[in-house]
Amino acid sequence: MELLEEISIGLRRADWMELNTGSIVLRILLSIGVGGVIGLERGIKNQPAGFRTYMLVCLGASLVMMTNQYICDAFGGGDPSRLGAQVISGIGFLGAGTILVTNGSRIRGLTTAAGLWTAACVGLAIGVGFYQGAIAAGLTIWMIMTFFQRVDHRLRARSRYIRLCVRFASGDGVNRFLNQCGQMNLKVTDMQMAREKGAPKGSVTVVCTAESQERCRHVEVIGQLSQVEGLRHIEEM
Repeated sequence: MELLEEISIGLRRADWMELNTGSIVLRILLSIGVGGVIGLERGIKNQPAGFRTYMLVCLGASLVMMTNQYICDAFGGGDPSRLGAQVISGIGFLGAGTILVTNGSRIRGLTTAAGLWTAACVGLAIGVGFYQGAIAAGLTIWMIMTFFQRVDHRLRARSRYIRLCVRFASGDGVNRFLNQCGQMNLKVTDMQMAREKGAPKGSVTVVCTAESQERCRHVEVIGQLSQVEGLRHIEEM
């Protein structure tokens, strides 16, 4: 009870830029709130780093900045941004763990990794008392991960460039695929052979970019290319 009374008194008397009971409680609540909002969209989509991960990253970064501020206040001098700089560079190891390279060299998790890094930056802003910037940035990040995703999908779906991963039963299928692309006025560039574990013997997997002369519907293009003899699987990357 005494602790709750102290927190209540601190909240009423707090100078929110100084490090005191009220500002500490505010920064902790704000960091888990903003971090949770950012991670909500990732959690709904069952990504490797979701709701709780973003909350912890934002809270941890906020605590680091509060600790740095406490050290400077308690012992005098020092660099108030030193620990925060280590968070910005060190959060990369966590983000790297969410980036996956699937069969066909398809890369997933980049948005999640970028979100973790920005969540850490928001936490640093909260920890140092830059509340306005942290809230504004947190809401902007949330908008990017939700509303702007639709814009990204629409732009990709009608782009002149299509990044494809194609699996063939044999090398002959590659030639037929290239001939079909030529008939459809598609220019194939950046063509690479990809290795897949457990693929049938003799099969060939190709990762390439198909360039159309004008904007096109990717679904229709993939539908026509899927009719090529010897083609076992095709997907857009």
